[in-house]
Amino acid sequence: MHGVWQRRLMLTLLLAPALLWLFALIVLPHVDLALLSFRERTAPREYQAGLAQYRTFFTEPLYWHVFVRTAIMSMLATALTLVIAFPIAWVITKVARGRASSLLFVVCLIPFWVSETVRALGWLILLRESGVLPVLLAKFGLTAVPVELLYHDTTILTGLVYTSLLFMVVPLVSSLESLDDSLIEAAYDLGANGLSILRRIVIPHAAPGITAGCIVVFMLTLGNYLTPNLLGGKNSQWFTELIYTQFIVRFNWEQGAAFGFLLLALSTAIVALGLRLSGQRFVDVMRRS
Repeated sequence: MHGVWQRRLMLTLLLAPALLWLFALIVLPHVDLALLSFRERTAPREYQAGLAQYRTFFTEPLYWHVFVRTAIMSMLATALTLVIAFPIAWVITKVARGRASSLLFVVCLIPFWVSETVRALGWLILLRESGVLPVLLAKFGLTAVPVELLYHDTTILTGLVYTSLLFMVVPLVSSLESLDDSLIEAAYDLGANGLSILRRIVIPHAAPGITAGCIVVFMLTLGNYLTPNLLGGKNSQWFTELIYTQFIVRFNWEQGAAFGFLLLALSTAIVALGLRLSGQRFVDVMRRS
């Protein structure tokens, strides 16, 4: 019994710094923002508790439109990232061998050695009207003149997929590495085709990695501010831009805090729905991420 209490005490002492860190940097700021979101200004220096900030959101069509658009675009970016990352992870784990596999994984890592700002600015140089790609399209006669490829939904999706790809590849690689090749060989010997093997063996085995990657990528894209703002311009209509405007431009911290919690509620609800539909447990999924 004495040994059990000693182990628990040691575990508590080991976890204490991390728990204090999380409490100070995550719990306390969120509690403060929650209290702030329920505060109504009745006079220049007088406040009362209320739901005015949330009523503003539900009664203003513009906020609703941007909120729904951000959710749909984030889900679409997550789906596209999964479609692109799955073949990459498959090649790394099942096709390439030895040094080739490690080299391919390092190639996936290289773009993430620089900051997101630099990567987003690279897309600006590539896609702006006087950039590399529009000039090449005009030079080869595909367009009459260089066209502006920035400030479109497709451009925003491209940037979001590019900045999130690694966070989908890593959990997929982790899941697919543990898949026994003999299972696939046995399935082929029994007459199964590639689509059937993918549906009945590969995807069920990789389900925790797929779910983990989708959760991480969705939350990153939903809360992304830099990429939509740079590639989409002032008309990007991304919800994080509204939050930034309320906090920094209008100094309306109460409304910004309410918008932040609505975004948090949206991400939590969609993640919970995804876990329910996939039949995965959150703890198991986070072990893969």
